Amino acid sequence: MMMTEITCFKAYDVRGRVPEELNEDIAYRIARAYADFIQPQRVTVGRDIRLSSADLARAVIRGLTDSGVDVVDIGVGGTELVYFTTFHEKLDGGIMVTASHNPPDYNGMKFVREESRPISADTGLQEIRASAERDDFTPTANEGSAAELDIIPAYIEHLLSYVDVARLSPLKIVVNAGNGGAGPIIDRLESHLPFEFIKLHHEPDGTFPNGVPNPMLAANRQSTIERITETGADLGLAWDGDYDRCFFFDEQGRFIDGYYVVGLLAQSFLDKSPGDRIVHDPRLIWNTLEIVQQTGGQAIQSKSGHAFIKQTMREYDAVYGGEMSGHHYFRNFSYADSGMIPWLLVAEILSRTGTALSLLVEERIRLFPASGEINRAVDDAAEVLERVEGLYAQDATTVDHVDGVSVEFSDWRFNLRASNTEPLVRLNVETRNDPELMRVRTDELLKAVGGKPG
Repeated sequence: MMMTEITCFKAYDVRGRVPEELNEDIAYRIARAYADFIQPQRVTVGRDIRLSSADLARAVIRGLTDSGVDVVDIGVGGTELVYFTTFHEKLDGGIMVTASHNPPDYNGMKFVREESRPISADTGLQEIRASAERDDFTPTANEGSAAELDIIPAYIEHLLSYVDVARLSPLKIVVNAGNGGAGPIIDRLESHLPFEFIKLHHEPDGTFPNGVPNPMLAANRQSTIERITETGADLGLAWDGDYDRCFFFDEQGRFIDGYYVVGLLAQSFLDKSPGDRIVHDPRLIWNTLEIVQQTGGQAIQSKSGHAFIKQTMREYDAVYGGEMSGHHYFRNFSYADSGMIPWLLVAEILSRTGTALSLLVEERIRLFPASGEINRAVDDAAEVLERVEGLYAQDATTVDHVDGVSVEFSDWRFNLRASNTEPLVRLNVETRNDPELMRVRTDELLKAVGGKPG
């Protein structure tokens, strides 16, 4: 039995440099280990547009069929296509070959089991890693089969079910796929919608000629902003490589922080389904809480991270869950995240209200100004959290530890948490209608945290 350390396992998925940290042999072993762990009969496999994804996906499929598993191969697409196929086809699991917004020489995998339930470090990923490292798998008498499936028509039909297409207005929308996987889905949606799409970096290209698709980086937003102002568009959209996150720009070309998008989408669902439950993360909360309260819903706080959000949504049967990081989760999508459903809902809000996106969010930004997430590289995250809490807790109205430490006062609050994946702490500060207080407290906290920009 050969024992090899595999270094590409992270808290929620597999991610590493190809071929040093992830290659066809490792992908094969991970697939065998996955099959041993969840004992599936039928599993879907999808892949993103990266140059290494096809070979890695073939190795994954071979590992599954060698384990006696029947594979439903959906080909190239986004992570949510694997989620959709798993629950729509009532399969036992799914594996997506993707490295999302990492550099071109990286790749990885995301895993789900039945009903698209996530597999992460505390729900099986460590066991899969240990098995793959041992390279010792359960023998199988029969080889599984692999068959291709075009899931796109069913997926498009599902996406359109979230909006009343007949009541949508002929909006002009800039769409920036970043040469990732979103472009072909926009093309398939186009004939069903009254929108004029202005397409930017639209063709999938695993060399990423216009930079890695990561709209969280301010430098990557400029081309979208310029195209909005050039064309007088009503809305701008950009996605990461596997389009499980969607980012918004208003008609003035302003990037809209994901925190305020959570409030918009919560209101959209509660307008249609009063009294329903909305899940949010602890980083920034006041805007979401006020909107949910005003629209008669019930707000439920969950630890940040997709595995925690999805679990909380299942426990409370929440209609929608949102994170300020751009991940949005939907009950009718098996509580999984989608980068396509959010913008359809926002376009429906713009159509229904006849109000510009800038006006829809300006009042919320004024009422609850926020710092946005600020990262600091530190040597000892636990020490920093304990020390900062000690500085502020005595005078606070509430302190909670749902995720890191959240400290609340009457007119401002902050959340400080350690990254699950990097040696960083992440700070978020918000106030009630006082941008100057927000800036002062943010500067004060950054001095207390120390470290370097991360």
